[in-house]
Amino acid sequence: MTAHALTRRAGYALALGLSASLLFAHPADAQQRRMPPGGAPAAAAGGGGSNSNASFIKPYDEIVTDKFSTKPGMFLVHTDGTKVLYEIPASALDYDMAWVTQIAETQAGSSFAGMPVRNRVVRWEKRGEKILLRDVKYSIRADTEDSVKLAVEATSVPPIIRAFDIKAWGKDQAAVIDVTDLFTSDQSEFSAAQQLNATGVDSSRTFIDSVKSFPRNIETRVLMTYRPRPPQQGPGGFGGPGGGGAQRDPSQSGVTALIHHSMIKLPENPMQPREWDSRVGYFNVSFEDYADDSTHEVQTKRYITRWRLEKKDPDAELSEPIKPIVWYISREVPEKWRPYFKAGVEQWQPAFEAAGFKNAIVAADPPSVREDPDWDPEDARYTTIRWLPSNIPNAFGPHINDPRTGEIIEADVRMYHNVMKLVRDWYFIQAGASDERAQKLPMPDDLMGELIQFVVAHEVGHSLGFPHNMKGSSSYTIEQLRDPEWTKKNGTAPSIMDYARFNYVAQPEDGAGLMPQVGPYDHFAAEWGYRQFPKGADEKAELEKIVKRQINEPMFRFGNPNAFVDPTQQTEDLGSDAVEATRLGLANLKRIAGFLIEATSNPGEDYGLLSNMYNQVLGQWGREMVHTANVVGGVEQINLYFGDADRRFFPIDFDKQREAVRFLLDNALATPDDEFVNPDILGRIEATGSPDRMLARQRQVLGVLMNGNRIKRMAEVAHTNNNAYTPAEFYEDVRTGLFAELDDRAVEINVYRRNIQRAYVDALAGQVAAAAADSDAAALARLNLATLRTTIDERAGRARSDTTRAHLADLAARIDKALKTD
Repeated sequence: MTAHALTRRAGYALALGLSASLLFAHPADAQQRRMPPGGAPAAAAGGGGSNSNASFIKPYDEIVTDKFSTKPGMFLVHTDGTKVLYEIPASALDYDMAWVTQIAETQAGSSFAGMPVRNRVVRWEKRGEKILLRDVKYSIRADTEDSVKLAVEATSVPPIIRAFDIKAWGKDQAAVIDVTDLFTSDQSEFSAAQQLNATGVDSSRTFIDSVKSFPRNIETRVLMTYRPRPPQQGPGGFGGPGGGGAQRDPSQSGVTALIHHSMIKLPENPMQPREWDSRVGYFNVSFEDYADDSTHEVQTKRYITRWRLEKKDPDAELSEPIKPIVWYISREVPEKWRPYFKAGVEQWQPAFEAAGFKNAIVAADPPSVREDPDWDPEDARYTTIRWLPSNIPNAFGPHINDPRTGEIIEADVRMYHNVMKLVRDWYFIQAGASDERAQKLPMPDDLMGELIQFVVAHEVGHSLGFPHNMKGSSSYTIEQLRDPEWTKKNGTAPSIMDYARFNYVAQPEDGAGLMPQVGPYDHFAAEWGYRQFPKGADEKAELEKIVKRQINEPMFRFGNPNAFVDPTQQTEDLGSDAVEATRLGLANLKRIAGFLIEATSNPGEDYGLLSNMYNQVLGQWGREMVHTANVVGGVEQINLYFGDADRRFFPIDFDKQREAVRFLLDNALATPDDEFVNPDILGRIEATGSPDRMLARQRQVLGVLMNGNRIKRMAEVAHTNNNAYTPAEFYEDVRTGLFAELDDRAVEINVYRRNIQRAYVDALAGQVAAAAADSDAAALARLNLATLRTTIDERAGRARSDTTRAHLADLAARIDKALKTD
């Protein structure tokens, strides 16, 4: 969950993983790394016999000299600060491993710290006197023993990523190879160049930073410098997407980032997979299945990503798991926040109880440095929550899973320090009217702790396999959101994985709950994905029984973000009635704007915090208005399958669409309320700019309303329904509402209205210019511009001021240009 993970981006799953089911054989003591007498001859090839190229393979001590330090683990790893040698035991060859590459740290203006780069399955193989690193794919499969399997295998040859000379033989035929260049070169399979908007690596400015070997994984960090692509001015600034909101310095000759490589072994005994169902939200791994020809076409199968939970007592309705999911709160997490981190993790316990598991997920402190100096959060045996010193207002919860089955084995939630600013700003503008603790900044620690707990619970949800569910919040009514008992029990939305932040609908007098929590949908989804069924049970039939609860209970439904089509699947929204939710939300925003100066200002401080919070208020204003705009031409999707429903798509009630347009004309596309353009605030933060700021948000609302696809949907619905809200009615309503002043006996148009009226004319002119055969937008735009042109001619003489007279003349000229008339 980030300014993007909690907003747009968030929560993604790294589609690879590992299991603790098997530990490779390896020397346990680093001091035993020297080959003992009687070991494999220095020149012997694997499996014995003479070596045809004896000069190629050298004695062990000539390769692994005293300059190297040795770290035991999955492989023996030898490093001397600049070179990395792997000593690979024979038991580790021909074994599938996950290789996950991420950007651990980066310079300003180049991606974000913690962002994924690549993930794939690799396999180390011996071929003669070389070790091959191969790229293993599971994208096509045929779990059968007939000719189809042979055909699939013939098209699934693992590509060779690198071939390494065997430099020496260690104990028990362990091959020693030099892998330094694999990490310090721009190997395309692991390259971060694209994410950093860069090209090849500059080897003179690239260094091995650290290498750690653990029983199940090897972690390597490389400080890499890439050559930047030529600066290009764009939305993300010079050189591409900004890191932490900054722009890359175009004078810099390199892009330097700390690149983190994790190599992790996959389970020897794969978990029993569970097939994905679009009606329930889970991350998934997919592949083409050629073994099933029952439908006479290639089948795409998906397995959900989930942890391997097995009951200690399979016959008990509620049992502790054999191996619980343990989340370690990493050592660097500030002491005062640690209890809230733990509470955020264990907030999921009731959801797993719904699936039949008691204490399935627990939070723990790691051992102290004194207790275990070797404990390391990068060790894949530990699932951790990290606290990163960064000004990025961000947090996210990736996980690594086995692409063969979807089994999650390891996850690491990462919380950037400045996520506190993110939730502080959100809570202030959404719940500040109802919570006195938020009405003076900084907020008290107990409130900040609760907000951090919410973030942790959300990100842990991602690491449990759950994606965002934007459908849930639309199932709560406005009345329920204002009900203290309901909100205390059920939170602000059925799922903490929704982008339903804090309760901006509840009014101060309601006393309603304001925080999201792990809710009814989360319990439902955990039960569907994690329930263990008795031996012999028909799992598919049992799962179908669970999912059928959605038929009569909207709280259990799932939906991806789809705001521009389905207003019940929006981000940042609350409630089943977007118009009423926005009406109540605006009332709260006005209250907050009323105490904005008092809340943000202290003697001896500047007005930076006031400026930030004022912009946050306007940002929330814009979000809520867009929620309402999406009602117009909206179509709700209810994802029920054949036999449970006769249709899936339902146009939004036509009267509700008309109400939404009237509301926007009165509140969004009108002169802003005094609270939002308060001179007492504006005079402290800027000399000028309020009309421009408001116009930017009004343009956004107008753009959403006049979107071409929206007009096409309205026309299609109107074709089969005589009571539909037609595009022609919509265009007329918007035009007459935006130019209501022209009906006055004395016409006076203020600066805010002049701005939005020009924006409207320009928007329609754009539709005329982009005329297409599949849309009525251009025709309706032309008609309404012509009608407006006539009205201006008729009413221009009523203008009270030269400014209004000039404005109307300018609009007429713009319309003439758009219609290409003399």
